[in-house]
Amino acid sequence: MLGPDPFPRMVRDFHRVIGEEARLQLKRQTGSEAPDVAIACVGGGSNSIGLFHAFLDDPGVRLVGVEAGGSGLFPGRHAARFAGGSLGVLQGTRTYLLQDAFGNILPTHSVSAGLDYAAVGPEHAHLRDSGRATYTHASDDEALAAFHALAELEGIIPALESAHAVAYLLRDGGDGRAGSIVIVNLSGRGDKDVAQVAAREGTEVASP
Repeated sequence: MLGPDPFPRMVRDFHRVIGEEARLQLKRQTGSEAPDVAIACVGGGSNSIGLFHAFLDDPGVRLVGVEAGGSGLFPGRHAARFAGGSLGVLQGTRTYLLQDAFGNILPTHSVSAGLDYAAVGPEHAHLRDSGRATYTHASDDEALAAFHALAELEGIIPALESAHAVAYLLRDGGDGRAGSIVIVNLSGRGDKDVAQVAAREGTEVASP
């Protein structure tokens, strides 16, 4: 989703299968053409734009992108560009990014490596500024709690990146607050993250 044109459009179009498949699955499972809300994590923004793109022309669908709130919205402790960034240029892209007053790129932090980036895709910046999509953030601790919750309740180990989207649903969308039909995009498997989570929480991982 980053770099000069046409790269953001190319990545979006490669990932649009996510949204198209989600729409088909939704129709088969619920009979509905569209959800009340579609939620996805946002680092650079490829998986989320792939989901969102299928529903951009459905005005009743609320689009929610969830960035990495890290350990707090302090310089160097998060990767929430919309919450703590400003307009700038990085790697050929004019978008929201984390920078100081002189335009120097700030360090970032997230428990999930895939969200740990200083800029966000320019189409996300447009969706945010136009009001078509809403962007929020979830902290490391919230993402870890969501990682455990999905694994324990559904038997699905989400990637730590996707756990941020699950965290938003648990925090702000549970008990029907997000609507009766909700799509949460799980953009990857969390098998790769189990050892990292265990080390962070002081738990031993059994050898295979």
